[in-house]
Amino acid sequence: MGEDVRLRAVVELAQAMAAAHTPRECWRAAALGACEALGGTFAALSVWQRDLGRLKVLVNAGARAPDEEEFPDSETYPVHQFSEITEFLHERWAGGGEPNAWVETAEGGPESGERGYGHLGVPPGRAEPRGWGRAAALRRRGRGCCVVAPIVLHGRAWGELYVARPAGALPFGRDDADFAAVLASVVAAGIAQTERLEEVRKLAFTDPLTGLANRRAVDTRLDEAVERFLADGSVVSLVVCDLNGLKHVNDTHGHAVGDRLLERFGSVLSCSGARLPGALAARLGGDEFCLVSVGPESDEVVAVAEELCVRAGDLEFGEGVACGVASTGDPIGPVRSARRLFRLADAAQYRAKAARSEKPVVAGRDGSVVRLADAPPTAARDRRRFRDARPEA
Repeated sequence: MGEDVRLRAVVELAQAMAAAHTPRECWRAAALGACEALGGTFAALSVWQRDLGRLKVLVNAGARAPDEEEFPDSETYPVHQFSEITEFLHERWAGGGEPNAWVETAEGGPESGERGYGHLGVPPGRAEPRGWGRAAALRRRGRGCCVVAPIVLHGRAWGELYVARPAGALPFGRDDADFAAVLASVVAAGIAQTERLEEVRKLAFTDPLTGLANRRAVDTRLDEAVERFLADGSVVSLVVCDLNGLKHVNDTHGHAVGDRLLERFGSVLSCSGARLPGALAARLGGDEFCLVSVGPESDEVVAVAEELCVRAGDLEFGEGVACGVASTGDPIGPVRSARRLFRLADAAQYRAKAARSEKPVVAGRDGSVVRLADAPPTAARDRRRFRDARPEA
């Protein structure tokens, strides 16, 4: 492969990773780009999970074997089977060298010559030569050789890039290994950029005190949920909670204790919400929290809200919560927007607070809630208006 062709391949790989919008898209672009650049038929990207001592496969791309998923949830390998990612790389760096790529063949072992240890200068006679684990994997999946390049991020081994060719194909050579090392550095830069963007996205959609989702995330999720409800009738439910007595806690015990109460309730909300598959737990701001659920029936959501009220009442310094529920699974009238569901849940929460109810108030099951939510704009136009209204005598 000529230098111009390889340069173009590097540019295309970088562009494809830069265009990715999610980590999975980034991983897939990295694997496919490297596979094409090296003339392989299969590629994988793996991350080193230091705390677990395992290599976890993030993506399998190209001609996958029957047992290989594109984005596997649990394909991991003990790192000791591939010790080059740990001991070997560290030995190289300790000697002043740079991380390099290497080639393995289906035969494996030291007899691989240049395609084994030889081109990396590892002393002969090592008790457990590198390559045996990969050689078995190559044979099992009908592949003849692979090139493996370490991915180094922030000065540490992050994982590896793996590209393979089928049995009978021309084996990778030294030039391929050197080029794979270049590609791995491009992949590392792309991953670093994706991680930075993910961190920014996380900050943009996360409440910094509790670690729950924030109002922006709720608005996005609820808009999508209502669109799904209008398309296929999926039940959409919103639970709005107002943590009682927070101002009293702040004034009496200090804001640090108040913050701890918010954090603890956030944990209770997260645990309770976990009973609803895919539910989003969020802090809307101040002492107000919510759960967004798509799919579970309204009775399931109400049961979770009831449990939440009980658990909130047991929190130290807490005075329970005022909880309102609105679900398209109940008779609440037409729901064409997230705003209406919010108005209904807020009206229910207001009723719960006015009555000092220890249980959630559910729109459509309490006759006054829907009327309150649908009252003229002078009485209730948008969220938080109920907070300033006077309870009825």
